[in-house]
Amino acid sequence: MAPAMDNSRIFEAIALRRCLTARYNKLALVLAPHVLYKRNDSFFIDAITITRDGVEPREPKIGSYNLAGLSELGVIDQTFDIHPLFDRMDPKYRENTLFMIDAD
Repeated sequence: MAPAMDNSRIFEAIALRRCLTARYNKLALVLAPHVLYKRNDSFFIDAITITRDGVEPREPKIGSYNLAGLSELGVIDQTFDIHPLFDRMDPKYRENTLFMIDAD
């Protein structure tokens, strides 16, 4: 059996609206996580990508990141606001949400 995953940094980042640093598919990311949820027995976060290898994306979008692929997680002082692209009523969050950003 795989060891239990420690999601405390993700909870902290979502609760305090602080960005996460992470490595995902060899890329260094800064993410603004909005929700932690379970899908098909895997855990995911949906987040706005702030930077990818130090470069801002051309346009903002919500990305879904499988926690199994995230490493080197850290919470940084950079804060964020709820992004307008985030839809807390999205059906994929129903009955599967572990933690979600508070509404403004």
